[in-house]
Amino acid sequence: MLRECEDHGYFRDETCPVCEEEGKFLMSAEEMDKVGRTMAGVLRPFPERFELEMDEQGYVDLRDLVSALRDRSRRMHWLRSHHIVALVESDPKGRYQVSNDKVRATYGHTLDLDLMHPSDNIPAELFYPATPEEAEIILEMGIIPSDRRMVHLSKTYEDAHSAGSVRVDEPVILAVDTAAATADGVAIGRAARTVYLCKEVPPQYLSVRQR
Repeated sequence: MLRECEDHGYFRDETCPVCEEEGKFLMSAEEMDKVGRTMAGVLRPFPERFELEMDEQGYVDLRDLVSALRDRSRRMHWLRSHHIVALVESDPKGRYQVSNDKVRATYGHTLDLDLMHPSDNIPAELFYPATPEEAEIILEMGIIPSDRRMVHLSKTYEDAHSAGSVRVDEPVILAVDTAAATADGVAIGRAARTVYLCKEVPPQYLSVRQR
């Protein structure tokens, strides 16, 4: 569940992880899931279905988003802007960002946007999950986007394995030599706590990484 501690902000648990106070109730787990799933759809592939205007960096007006969600579902009549802010700030993956009363998804878009993610302090190595069938082709051809506009790279082996396990029990984890890639002019941006984006990864920067 989602709660707010007066001293330490929003958290997803029964008690504040800092002071162990119960805090103010904001959303149940079921409500968080419903709002989160709807936000993911609105802010990534289809803002137009909710009649929302998205700028070139993927932002929509926070109040407009709240109004659209409430209008689409009577069960969300209680929703306010601070509920969205709480979801964003407590999200362990950093999937969303709020700035100047606007909100956006930080990655996973199917739209062509200029997200302007920071490109400083990129780890020297990132990771990408593939099925065994894909891995051989990727090692020869490189990584290019499939159903998304950008290639999504993971910060750690474990992050990549977790992402790949959604598709296959034992994904092949490819290591990306980002130090060499960025030195050669491949632009990589930090989208979230564990997710990095680039337009493509040429094959010379890839290798198979064993656990």
